[in-house]
Amino acid sequence: MNRSEIPSLDDLRAFHATARLGSVRSAANELALTHGAISRRIIKLSEDLGFKLFEKAGRGLRLTAAGETLNLTVGRFFTELATTIDSLRAAPPRQNALVLSCEPSVAMRWLIPRLAGFQGAHPDIALHLSVGGGGVEFRRERIDLAIRRLDFALPEAWHVQRLFAERMGPIMSPQLAVAFATGDYLALGSKTRPDAWSHWLSAHPSVHRPTEIRFYDHHFLLVEAASAGLGVALSPLVLATDDVDRGRLVAPAGFDPDGSHYGLIWAGKDELGASARTLAEWLHEECERSFG
Repeated sequence: MNRSEIPSLDDLRAFHATARLGSVRSAANELALTHGAISRRIIKLSEDLGFKLFEKAGRGLRLTAAGETLNLTVGRFFTELATTIDSLRAAPPRQNALVLSCEPSVAMRWLIPRLAGFQGAHPDIALHLSVGGGGVEFRRERIDLAIRRLDFALPEAWHVQRLFAERMGPIMSPQLAVAFATGDYLALGSKTRPDAWSHWLSAHPSVHRPTEIRFYDHHFLLVEAASAGLGVALSPLVLATDDVDRGRLVAPAGFDPDGSHYGLIWAGKDELGASARTLAEWLHEECERSFG
């Protein structure tokens, strides 16, 4: 996911406050903004994402199906983010804090839920989390390590430690398993990988074709849409593994490697410092636990 594709956090805050409080006016009061400013942020977010978030209901507003799905993810993200920030602030300040950059979807759905474990095991390491995709500005943004899908050219001066192979597969709510087996299902895909469904179906000729394929801007939206029963999403395992383990989602066809990998990247010296090495070893163990 490119950084330019990530929705504005200010727009997401305005949307989430409106969805939670039930009105634009209440959201404006909570965020100390004008009614018009909240409305503009919601309209901009809707235009950026490519789908409606609210619809009129009498004199008020109600969430669309897509808006409800987004609101679930945004609420979970803000809660996890607040918890992580509180835990990091509670740690004693360190002169040599580590900055880890991670792709947004992976950070939201896989890394953040595990960071409390790292902080509990290593309270002496101050870890700051940054989100971003693609190339990394190590020096300018003072990033020490970055987690990226290795689908772009890396400078020779960068070092890479492979973390796990990217694996893709169809995921769905348990209620849609029969529809998937019979071919009576709507497929959900990501605009960032528009050919993923056609490639996957070509590799699985025995699987029934969907009635239609609809595309979302971001993979994390796909996972939430699948959880809400909106269709069958072709998702990376890293974004769905926790929900599959909990039974919130099922993956009857499993997950297949697509030939790419995720890696931990750094620039500069070959050998990592003590704190960075500790983080790298912890990430390797977590990846082994999650993906074998």
